Amino acid sequence: MARIIVKENKGPMEIKVGEESKWIYMCGLSKNKPFCDGAHKKTLDEEEDKIYKYNEDGSREEISE
Repeated sequence: MARIIVKENKGPMEIKVGEESKWIYMCGLSKNKPFCDGAHKKTLDEEEDKIYKYNEDGSREEISE
């Protein structure tokens, strides 16, 4: 079953493990879940009042509410 999930975070969350940092994805786009793979960089130019859908090929389209 497919779902549309709206994510507002654009960057990862840092988790400290001893002296080491682990980065957990928050954007919903990482292919290496739960870890960040840099996919959030695609979201940096999103407009705040719009909703976007990201396709499997990495392309993005604006959707209506």
